[in-house]
Amino acid sequence: MKVEQIYTGCLAQGAYYIESNGEVAIIDPLREVQPYIKKAAADNAKIKYIFETHFHADFVSGHVTLAKETGAQIIYGPKANPSFDAIIATDNQEFKIGNVTITALHTPGHTMESTTYLLKDSKGKDYAIFSGDTLFLGDVGRPDLAQKMGVLTERDLAGFLFDSLREKIMPLADDVIVYPAHGAGSACGKNMMKETVDTLGNQKKMNYALRADMTKDEFIDEVIDGLLPPPQYFPLNVKLNKEGYEDIKEVLERGTRALLPNAFEAAANETGAIVLDVRHQDDFAKGHIPRSIFIGLDGSFAPWVGALIADVQQPLLLVAPVGMEEETVTRLSRVGFDGTLGYLKGGFDAWKKAAMEYDTVSQVDADGLKKAIETENAPVFDVRKESEFLSEHIIDATNTPLDFLNDHLAEFPSNKLFYVHCAGGYRSMIASSILKSRGIHNLIDVKGGFKAIKEAGVSVSEFVCPTTL
Repeated sequence: MKVEQIYTGCLAQGAYYIESNGEVAIIDPLREVQPYIKKAAADNAKIKYIFETHFHADFVSGHVTLAKETGAQIIYGPKANPSFDAIIATDNQEFKIGNVTITALHTPGHTMESTTYLLKDSKGKDYAIFSGDTLFLGDVGRPDLAQKMGVLTERDLAGFLFDSLREKIMPLADDVIVYPAHGAGSACGKNMMKETVDTLGNQKKMNYALRADMTKDEFIDEVIDGLLPPPQYFPLNVKLNKEGYEDIKEVLERGTRALLPNAFEAAANETGAIVLDVRHQDDFAKGHIPRSIFIGLDGSFAPWVGALIADVQQPLLLVAPVGMEEETVTRLSRVGFDGTLGYLKGGFDAWKKAAMEYDTVSQVDADGLKKAIETENAPVFDVRKESEFLSEHIIDATNTPLDFLNDHLAEFPSNKLFYVHCAGGYRSMIASSILKSRGIHNLIDVKGGFKAIKEAGVSVSEFVCPTTL
């Protein structure tokens, strides 16, 4: 038996490859399916089943394409109702993969069709669970994503999740391995661990949601406390995963069309496409196409595209590092953005050589910000998350989280220079590009972010835990 976790850091997503005696199961595959097919070929094995833990919201799974290319059967748990052919498993239904068995454990709560798959080895011993978004390491799946699908509330779903954990997962042995669908950085939970594999026994000790003495009401309150609104693209990805989608080969063929500068500009004007610049933030600052949006490949690229552009049908035109065009289109397709119309041939250098108009972003280092604060009382806008801001921030700074930047546009001065920063410089450049695209150009980005700001000795306010007398 071979079990391999295939973890994609930029999505904080884990897919799984299970092989036994020439048969393979894939759990929650990514949209580009050739790596799974190649692994099976290298093992001289055939992909028999594709298990989906639920209708994913944060990425587009590869189940439809993989089934088409291999003849494997797609399996969902109870309550699933996809628009394509699939086996809808009953609770505790078993599936043979070579000499091992995979049992579907219906674990509703994150969504009503959510299912955990229990892997038993050739001797019938419980070996591992593939818990999807039901159980994460250090956390559990958020129960608010499926509440609009019917009359259920997030409290109802959290109650189902409580029962699922205690009736289906917690009774399993402590040495059972936990393989979740996501790790730290995913918007599907709140406080996931950076590790991506653990034992169930350790999770019983340290995961707040698995406390043995916890009441259902306590569980519900803790699980829903502090949940931020889900990204707007989540329901659109659920729809694609449930109803099917265009083959990624067609998406790549359309998205990797090379356009010379004049053709690129014409395409932007004719289609209303967003020009998405995915280079490093320092390169974007030095020069970029006017009104283009920066979201760099080096950061959490796809989730930020989904959160900030939101509409998966939005046409896109790319400015990418030379040689990274196909990688960019692939990453976009993972979160359902299939509308890439092409890329700028030769990258931004070609744009400049063609004497086309371009823009820049003014920047200062942390020492420059300190001087501006001390001499000009300059306005400072912090685009980190509210939790980061509350932990520690520049005195008198305004928190305008990047996720909800459009809700704060009226707060930015219209006729006075202001400064924008984040933790390290990635998010502040995204924010700067969005503000400039909205016609707000009187901004200065702070290089190095909050880490550099603290090192420069800028006065900060630290969170002080309240005491009770």
